[in-house]
Amino acid sequence: MTTPDTPATAVDWRTHLIDDDAGIERLLRRTHRIAVLGIKTEETGQPAYYVPEYAQRAGYAIVPVPVYYPDVTEILGEPVVRTVSAVPGQVDMVNVFRRPRDIDQHVDDILSKHPASVWFQLGIRNDAAAERFARAGIDVVQDRCLLVELQAIGR
Repeated sequence: MTTPDTPATAVDWRTHLIDDDAGIERLLRRTHRIAVLGIKTEETGQPAYYVPEYAQRAGYAIVPVPVYYPDVTEILGEPVVRTVSAVPGQVDMVNVFRRPRDIDQHVDDILSKHPASVWFQLGIRNDAAAERFARAGIDVVQDRCLLVELQAIGR
């Protein structure tokens, strides 16, 4: 309900915070291209490599946006892009592999690209950043593993 103290925009942004299974499934079914912020290289054996690798095998186009590895030019057979805003074309999702305290430095860059969604991996939660994205009309998932959720919908 809207009151003089809570305009419609103050209420509506919360609808972009996705935390239910049905909402996650809808989001994943309309996603095709994922920029992976904080992607790692295969040698690390870390989730920041094998989760996007799984998503790529499941049919998603992956755009690697590493934070480290300044000399690496390709990850998962795709050319590396150094910022989300520099990704050519549309981005459906930014999958974030950054510590919660490190996300703030990327918010403006992500906002400038205006992806349909931002996904904070399992163990990653930054409510202030999530609110900024949601207020900009971007769907946000926090503290969920993309690989697990893809497996749950049979991808």
